[in-house]
Amino acid sequence: MTLPTYPVREPDPGVRRQVLAESAAQMVVSFRFETGAKGKLHSHPHAQSTYVAKGRFEFYRDGQSYQLSAGDSLVIPSGIEHGCICLEQGELIDCFSPRRDDFL
Repeated sequence: MTLPTYPVREPDPGVRRQVLAESAAQMVVSFRFETGAKGKLHSHPHAQSTYVAKGRFEFYRDGQSYQLSAGDSLVIPSGIEHGCICLEQGELIDCFSPRRDDFL
């Protein structure tokens, strides 16, 4: 059986996004950031968890700031405003529930 391969997209300067796996209930996505690149403040109805696979990030969630490094993780509840800035080139692995159809 061959698993699907999803294209790499560039949603913002210095950010590359690739869906790794998905079903209607859940999605796993890789975000690769260059140093200084930003994930703009936004919110969505999906619950999200993010895992820092490598690098260093400053996250903003619901008006609070968090410094995260490789091995750290953060949960972002549905509807909460959040974003980040990459302090050191890195990769985030995000899980969304349900799937982000806008990423397909």
